[in-house]
Amino acid sequence: MLSLIAEHPLICALVLILIDMVMWRLIDANHHSWKLFLRVVIFSLYSVLLFNEGMNPMVPAPWADNVPLHLAATGLQIAWWLFAARTLTVLIGAAMMQRVGHTGRLLQDLLGALIFLIAVIAALAYVLDLPVKGVLATSGALAIIVGLALQSTLSDVFSGIVLNTTKPYQLDDWIAIDGTEGRVIDIDWRATRLQTSQGSMIVIPNSLAAKAKITNFSRPSDMFGVSISLQVSPHVRPQTVIDALERAMQGCRILLSAPGPKVALKSSSAAGADYEISGFVASMSEKRTVRNQLFDLAFRHLRASGINLLSSVEPNPESDSSRPRALLDSSPIFSTLRQEEKETFSQNMALQTFRAGETILAAGEVSHHLFIIESGVVSVTLNVHGALIETGRMGPGEVIGEAGILTDTSSAAEFAAKTFCTLYRIEKDYLKPCLDARHDINDAMKTLLDFRLHKVQSLIQEEPVVVRKKGFLQWLLKRA
Repeated sequence: MLSLIAEHPLICALVLILIDMVMWRLIDANHHSWKLFLRVVIFSLYSVLLFNEGMNPMVPAPWADNVPLHLAATGLQIAWWLFAARTLTVLIGAAMMQRVGHTGRLLQDLLGALIFLIAVIAALAYVLDLPVKGVLATSGALAIIVGLALQSTLSDVFSGIVLNTTKPYQLDDWIAIDGTEGRVIDIDWRATRLQTSQGSMIVIPNSLAAKAKITNFSRPSDMFGVSISLQVSPHVRPQTVIDALERAMQGCRILLSAPGPKVALKSSSAAGADYEISGFVASMSEKRTVRNQLFDLAFRHLRASGINLLSSVEPNPESDSSRPRALLDSSPIFSTLRQEEKETFSQNMALQTFRAGETILAAGEVSHHLFIIESGVVSVTLNVHGALIETGRMGPGEVIGEAGILTDTSSAAEFAAKTFCTLYRIEKDYLKPCLDARHDINDAMKTLLDFRLHKVQSLIQEEPVVVRKKGFLQWLLKRA
């Protein structure tokens, strides 16, 4: 082996370069430390080989009388400078990655370009023995010409350096740049790339991003603001509207409790009064779901309080006697009843109130009546492996106690008033003949019961324990 290196040093040096290139391509990115180690080892062997054979990269190549050998040695010496620049760049990049992560990639690229430029100038000065001053002067004049031609591109580069230094946003942050909203998927030397909620990609030059107003929705990283605005008649007492919207706000479990959500009257005029519900969620993906849920809850709780959203035609306020009838109209279970049947039903519905914290239906209790929530928020609590967990919240129009009506079985969950609640009660003795006669209502209640039972089973079902297969190697390690 040593004799082969001594007889063919140039070929061995070229083989080392090829081995480095192949190994760098073949080794997986997950084994980055191994890639760095092998590159440093191969570069060290390459350097030892050149210096031992008299091909010092600091002086011109030997064998001036033998043109082929001289050209080959010159090429290997220039390759040494480029190899050194690449090795140093990779090592610096690995060190910066541990400290600043992917956000410093632009700085790594610029630093790598500077290192390669120094390596090229050093190769010209030491290996080719060219006058560096002349090269620098020529390159300086060329740099001025190129700089004038690429003013916008250079502006993007330096703006990218500012953005990477000040870090107003990082990879995977949700941001808005002058109203353009999306998730940051890449920051390079020229532009910032955003992926919108529709899945498209937007490229924003760094020079524009550095001058624009930037809103970072991911800072702080554990909360994301969400708000909705509603407009009602200015003739409704504000406190009545605020109370209804606060119940709607409490009906949304996804909103964070700290900092707590709030309801505020933003403005009021002859055209209408604007109210806003604002709060925070734990992830960006929940914002759209929460907004939709808040709009639905606000509509239901406002209707339960006799308040309608502002429209061009103001509806007549409902009297207390028609409230049970309106509740049946809005219920998805009883909406198919005929008008005379709804009238009879409304006369057999008894109003019942519950204070906050009071139990409506206890777990394990068989209900002999059906409750329809008229106003307020009802909390649903389930015992999961010995721990009480709130699994849901209910609002106006939803029903409680269908299991006892249909199958005479007890309730798996506990239903308690989270706020002051008013519910209408329909006795089982009156409701049962109606269910036997009207199969559509009976089927609707069975569907609701099946859905709730399936949800309960999915919550209390234990996750299977994954048993790892024990191989021969694990058996030996245990006995070592």
